[in-house]
Amino acid sequence: MERDDIIEYSLDAHHSEEEGAKIRRNIWMVTLFLAVVTTIEVTLGAYWKDWFDASAWNMIKWTYVVLTLVKATYIVMSFMHLGDERKNIRMIILAPYAFFILYLLYIGLVESNYVHQMWEHFL
Repeated sequence: MERDDIIEYSLDAHHSEEEGAKIRRNIWMVTLFLAVVTTIEVTLGAYWKDWFDASAWNMIKWTYVVLTLVKATYIVMSFMHLGDERKNIRMIILAPYAFFILYLLYIGLVESNYVHQMWEHFL
């Protein structure tokens, strides 16, 4: 008698061992890429005062922003399977987020400039 309450996922796999090895290699490559980018961010954050002077802080902040966006895009493309879709579907999904991020950067820069000007005005 066959039980229907136990799910055996290995019997449900519809790919060969070669395809499974390719999938596992892809998972390891994604993990390695994200680990390397995170290590760069953490190392840069921990040792930037030893390696750079105080004038490089703006460059380091922009490096963080770019690396974070690269990681977020890579996570969306790999874990949410958006990388497997057609280009126009990817653009329909990613373009609003890109415009929103650019808008937030613009507002952040404009407002921080205004706050800085007001702060200098009161001092």
